[in-house]
Amino acid sequence: MAGNIFRNILRPRISNVLFKRWESSEKRVAIRDPFADKPEKNKESYLQVIKMFEGRDQRRRGHVEFIYAALGRMKEFGVHKDLEVYKALVEVLPKGKLIPQNIFQSEFMHYPKQQQCAVDLLEQMENNAVMPDTEMEQILLNTFGRRGIPLRKYWRMMYWMPKFKNLSPWYLPDKLPDDTLELAMLAIQRITSVDSDTKINVWQTEEIEASLDKTWVVSAQSSTQQVLLSEQPLEEPLVIKGPYTVYLRDQTVTYFTLLGKIRPEHHDDTDLDDVTKIGKPIGIPGYIGKTTLPSVKCTVHEQDDGTILAVCATGSSSRDSLLSWIRLLEKHDNPILARIPVIFTLIAPPKDIAIQETQPAIQDDDIDRAG
Repeated sequence: MAGNIFRNILRPRISNVLFKRWESSEKRVAIRDPFADKPEKNKESYLQVIKMFEGRDQRRRGHVEFIYAALGRMKEFGVHKDLEVYKALVEVLPKGKLIPQNIFQSEFMHYPKQQQCAVDLLEQMENNAVMPDTEMEQILLNTFGRRGIPLRKYWRMMYWMPKFKNLSPWYLPDKLPDDTLELAMLAIQRITSVDSDTKINVWQTEEIEASLDKTWVVSAQSSTQQVLLSEQPLEEPLVIKGPYTVYLRDQTVTYFTLLGKIRPEHHDDTDLDDVTKIGKPIGIPGYIGKTTLPSVKCTVHEQDDGTILAVCATGSSSRDSLLSWIRLLEKHDNPILARIPVIFTLIAPPKDIAIQETQPAIQDDDIDRAG
């Protein structure tokens, strides 16, 4: 009897608690984005938001959501390649309680949400080519312990990223220049590094009086290419091909090539097994005969689709700037260009171009009236 009384007393209380808990889960919480309130999008304001979050709540509730929101705002503030900012975001995670205390916690991913958040942060660093340092390792060690998955991710990054950092033979500064002219010079140096005799010149189209597009031209040509250009037949036109794209990390530069006709391939029909006509041996230096270097049948500039006679990048990549480039090449030690026709075969740009209609549309009434 007493048990039934207690059961009847407790039942409504339990149902009330569950109902209230269900009601609270349906409430909507308004979340304010602290990064959107900053008028200046720079590193100082970004770090200021992080400090404000750390000082607002001692328990740092919502730290995982805050870190994901901060990672999404990095490019907007221009800090996606800054190692100091990534360290500040890792410091947002609470210290101590995320470290596993036994083998079961370490194997079953202790605090998986926080560990996955740190792994995503390290992966974003890897995608942006930001290499961590030993201080980052100490921060992760104090946060997740030696058996944490983020620390394993850090160790893999430190094994592979130094191997790939200086793997490219073409040096690029840590911070690429903002000037398009300097970027074009770096791109042309990379393209023409196959020939060490290549000379890179920076010209202005104002040197040509008839030029319409006032811009700069970065031109590259070697002495071998000048000889190949002088040997081009006058009845065969030269072709300007492009634009092609070369990548300098996350920056792109478009360039153009001047192609000529391929020289006829040399065919030697001499029968090596015929001993009836044995010529005089070339000899050994200092003994008998005459020693000469073998004649070069093909250069690095002679490709299957044509002979590359020059390479350039212009400030506007327009047809008029390329025409000015040809005139500047003619002015600087290539007089044969005045007698050889040049064909422009510009590839259509990848982006859609909106062509504005200059004439009014013809109505059906106008067509009938004209008929």
